[in-house]
Amino acid sequence: MAEMEKKTVNAMGDVCPVPLVKAKNAIAELAGSGKVEVLVDNEIAVQNLEKMAQQKGYGFLVKEKKEKEYHVEFTVSETEPAETEEKTVCLVPAAKKTKLVVLSADHMGEGAEELGKILMKGFLYALSQMDTLPETILFYNGGVMLTTEGSESLEDLKAMEEQGVKIYSCGTCLDFYNRKDLLKVGEVTNMYTIVELMAKAEKILKP
Repeated sequence: MAEMEKKTVNAMGDVCPVPLVKAKNAIAELAGSGKVEVLVDNEIAVQNLEKMAQQKGYGFLVKEKKEKEYHVEFTVSETEPAETEEKTVCLVPAAKKTKLVVLSADHMGEGAEELGKILMKGFLYALSQMDTLPETILFYNGGVMLTTEGSESLEDLKAMEEQGVKIYSCGTCLDFYNRKDLLKVGEVTNMYTIVELMAKAEKILKP
Protein backbone atom coordinates (compact mmCIF):
# COMPACT_ATOMS: atom_id res chain seq x y z
CA MET A 1 0.00 0.00 0.00
CA ALA A 2 1.43 3.35 -1.06
CA GLU A 3 2.44 5.70 1.74
CA MET A 4 -0.03 8.53 2.26
CA GLU A 5 1.18 11.91 1.05
CA LYS A 6 1.97 14.35 3.85
CA LYS A 7 2.47 18.11 3.84
CA THR A 8 3.60 20.34 6.69
CA VAL A 9 2.55 23.96 6.99
CA ASN A 10 4.22 26.42 9.34
CA ALA A 11 1.66 28.90 10.65
CA MET A 12 3.52 29.82 13.83
CA GLY A 13 2.88 33.44 14.67
CA ASP A 14 0.06 33.74 12.12
CA VAL A 15 -3.36 35.03 13.12
CA CYS A 16 -6.72 33.97 11.73
CA PRO A 17 -7.56 33.49 8.92
CA VAL A 18 -3.95 32.85 7.79
CA PRO A 19 -3.60 29.35 9.39
CA LEU A 20 -6.94 28.34 7.85
CA VAL A 21 -5.95 29.61 4.42
CA LYS A 22 -2.57 27.85 4.56
CA ALA A 23 -4.25 24.60 5.65
CA LYS A 24 -6.85 24.81 2.86
CA ASN A 25 -4.19 25.49 0.22
CA ALA A 26 -2.07 22.55 1.39
CA ILE A 27 -5.10 20.24 1.39
CA ALA A 28 -5.99 21.38 -2.12
CA GLU A 29 -2.49 20.40 -3.29
CA LEU A 30 -2.87 16.80 -2.08
CA ALA A 31 -3.26 14.18 -4.80
CA GLY A 32 -6.69 13.03 -3.69
CA SER A 33 -5.83 11.99 -0.14
CA GLY A 34 -3.14 12.50 2.46
CA LYS A 35 -2.23 14.30 5.63
CA VAL A 36 -1.60 17.96 6.30
CA GLU A 37 0.16 19.01 9.47
CA VAL A 38 -0.24 22.64 10.56
CA LEU A 39 2.04 24.17 13.17
CA VAL A 40 0.43 26.94 15.25
CA ASP A 41 1.27 28.68 18.50
CA ASN A 42 -2.06 29.25 20.23
CA GLU A 43 -5.22 27.38 21.23
CA ILE A 44 -7.53 29.72 19.34
CA ALA A 45 -5.85 28.70 16.07
CA VAL A 46 -6.30 25.04 17.06
CA GLN A 47 -10.01 25.63 17.66
CA ASN A 48 -10.41 27.38 14.31
CA LEU A 49 -8.68 24.51 12.50
CA GLU A 50 -10.80 21.95 14.33
CA LYS A 51 -13.96 23.79 13.29
CA MET A 52 -12.83 23.67 9.67
CA ALA A 53 -12.13 19.93 9.97
CA GLN A 54 -15.62 19.35 11.33
CA GLN A 55 -17.18 21.35 8.49
CA LYS A 56 -15.25 19.37 5.87
CA GLY A 57 -15.37 15.96 7.49
CA TYR A 58 -11.58 15.66 7.74
CA GLY A 59 -9.85 13.55 10.33
CA PHE A 60 -8.41 15.82 13.01
CA LEU A 61 -5.73 15.29 15.62
CA VAL A 62 -3.63 17.53 17.82
CA LYS A 63 -0.57 15.38 17.41
CA GLU A 64 1.94 17.09 19.64
CA LYS A 65 1.65 19.87 22.17
CA LYS A 66 4.39 21.91 23.76
CA GLU A 67 4.37 25.31 25.36
CA LYS A 68 3.02 27.62 22.66
CA GLU A 69 3.47 24.98 19.97
CA TYR A 70 0.68 22.81 18.59
CA HIS A 71 0.95 20.27 15.76
CA VAL A 72 -2.47 19.91 14.18
CA GLU A 73 -2.96 17.07 11.71
CA PHE A 74 -5.71 16.76 9.09
CA THR A 75 -6.39 13.44 7.40
CA VAL A 76 -8.05 13.77 4.01
CA SER A 77 -9.44 10.81 2.07
CA GLU A 78 -10.53 10.51 -1.54
CA THR A 79 -14.11 9.96 -0.39
CA GLU A 80 -14.51 13.35 1.30
CA PRO A 81 -17.98 14.93 0.86
CA ALA A 82 -18.46 17.40 -1.94
CA GLU A 83 -17.24 20.94 -1.37
CA THR A 84 -19.88 23.17 0.18
CA GLU A 85 -19.89 26.91 0.36
CA GLU A 86 -18.77 28.14 3.75
CA LYS A 87 -17.80 31.27 5.56
CA THR A 88 -14.48 31.51 7.34
CA VAL A 89 -15.23 32.45 10.91
CA CYS A 90 -12.35 33.25 13.21
CA LEU A 91 -12.74 32.66 16.89
CA VAL A 92 -11.15 35.26 19.11
CA PRO A 93 -10.01 34.99 22.73
CA ALA A 94 -12.74 35.87 25.17
CA ALA A 95 -12.41 39.46 26.29
CA LYS A 96 -11.34 39.84 29.84
CA LYS A 97 -14.20 41.42 31.68
CA THR A 98 -13.42 44.47 33.79
CA LYS A 99 -14.70 43.93 37.31
CA LEU A 100 -14.80 46.99 39.54
CA VAL A 101 -15.56 46.97 43.26
CA VAL A 102 -16.67 50.31 44.67
CA LEU A 103 -16.82 51.07 48.40
CA SER A 104 -18.35 54.33 49.60
CA ALA A 105 -18.30 53.59 53.33
CA ASP A 106 -16.23 51.77 55.92
CA HIS A 107 -19.23 49.65 56.86
CA MET A 108 -21.58 47.36 54.98
CA GLY A 109 -25.33 47.76 54.86
CA GLU A 110 -27.73 49.80 56.97
CA GLY A 111 -28.38 49.43 60.68
CA ALA A 112 -25.87 49.06 63.48
CA GLU A 113 -22.59 50.67 62.36
CA GLU A 114 -20.53 48.33 64.53
CA LEU A 115 -22.08 45.34 62.79
CA GLY A 116 -21.61 47.04 59.42
CA LYS A 117 -17.86 47.39 60.06
CA ILE A 118 -17.60 43.72 60.98
CA LEU A 119 -19.42 42.80 57.78
CA MET A 120 -17.15 45.02 55.66
CA LYS A 121 -14.05 43.46 57.17
CA GLY A 122 -15.47 40.03 56.33
CA PHE A 123 -16.39 41.15 52.83
CA LEU A 124 -12.86 42.36 52.01
CA TYR A 125 -11.33 39.21 53.47
CA ALA A 126 -13.68 37.02 51.41
CA LEU A 127 -12.90 39.13 48.32
CA SER A 128 -9.17 38.58 48.83
CA GLN A 129 -9.73 34.80 48.87
CA MET A 130 -11.62 34.65 45.58
CA ASP A 131 -10.07 32.61 42.75
CA THR A 132 -10.69 35.54 40.39
CA LEU A 133 -9.90 38.90 41.91
CA PRO A 134 -11.37 42.18 40.67
CA GLU A 135 -9.21 44.36 38.46
CA THR A 136 -9.83 47.48 40.52
CA ILE A 137 -11.20 48.49 43.92
CA LEU A 138 -12.35 52.07 44.23
CA PHE A 139 -12.78 53.85 47.58
CA TYR A 140 -14.60 57.16 47.99
CA ASN A 141 -16.38 59.13 50.70
CA GLY A 142 -16.19 57.16 53.96
CA GLY A 143 -14.73 54.21 52.08
CA VAL A 144 -11.28 55.86 52.25
CA MET A 145 -11.18 54.93 55.95
CA LEU A 146 -10.49 51.39 54.75
CA THR A 147 -7.27 52.31 52.92
CA THR A 148 -5.80 54.52 55.63
CA GLU A 149 -4.08 54.07 58.95
CA GLY A 150 -6.15 52.18 61.50
CA SER A 151 -8.08 50.09 58.99
CA GLU A 152 -8.43 46.45 59.97
CA SER A 153 -8.53 45.47 56.28
CA LEU A 154 -5.11 46.81 55.25
CA GLU A 155 -3.52 43.35 55.24
CA ASP A 156 -6.19 41.96 52.91
CA LEU A 157 -6.00 45.01 50.62
CA LYS A 158 -2.21 44.85 50.42
CA ALA A 159 -2.39 41.14 49.60
CA MET A 160 -4.73 41.88 46.69
CA GLU A 161 -2.55 44.77 45.51
CA GLU A 162 0.46 42.43 45.44
CA GLN A 163 -1.55 40.17 43.10
CA GLY A 164 -2.17 42.99 40.65
CA VAL A 165 -5.41 44.53 41.90
CA LYS A 166 -5.47 48.30 41.40
CA ILE A 167 -6.59 50.18 44.51
CA TYR A 168 -7.64 53.82 44.26
CA SER A 169 -8.81 56.25 46.92
CA CYS A 170 -10.59 59.53 46.16
CA GLY A 171 -8.21 62.44 46.79
CA THR A 172 -11.00 64.91 47.60
CA CYS A 173 -12.38 62.45 50.15
CA LEU A 174 -8.98 61.94 51.76
CA ASP A 175 -8.58 65.72 52.05
CA PHE A 176 -12.07 66.11 53.52
CA TYR A 177 -11.36 63.58 56.25
CA ASN A 178 -7.73 64.84 56.69
CA ARG A 179 -6.36 61.37 55.90
CA LYS A 180 -4.26 61.86 52.77
CA ASP A 181 -1.03 61.53 54.77
CA LEU A 182 -2.43 58.38 56.38
CA LEU A 183 -2.95 56.44 53.14
CA LYS A 184 -1.39 52.98 53.55
CA VAL A 185 -2.38 51.09 50.41
CA GLY A 186 -3.04 51.98 46.78
CA GLU A 187 -3.00 55.34 45.04
CA VAL A 188 -4.83 58.65 45.20
CA THR A 189 -7.20 59.34 42.33
CA ASN A 190 -9.60 62.06 41.15
CA MET A 191 -13.25 62.30 40.11
CA TYR A 192 -12.42 62.15 36.40
CA THR A 193 -10.71 58.76 36.87
CA ILE A 194 -13.53 57.56 39.12
CA VAL A 195 -16.11 58.32 36.43
CA GLU A 196 -13.92 56.79 33.72
CA LEU A 197 -13.40 53.55 35.68
CA MET A 198 -17.10 53.18 36.41
CA ALA A 199 -18.10 53.96 32.82
CA LYS A 200 -15.70 51.36 31.38
CA ALA A 201 -16.42 48.59 33.86
CA GLU A 202 -18.51 45.73 32.55
CA LYS A 203 -19.42 44.69 36.05
CA ILE A 204 -19.58 46.84 39.19
CA LEU A 205 -19.82 45.19 42.60
CA LYS A 206 -21.02 47.43 45.43
CA PRO A 207 -21.77 45.77 48.77
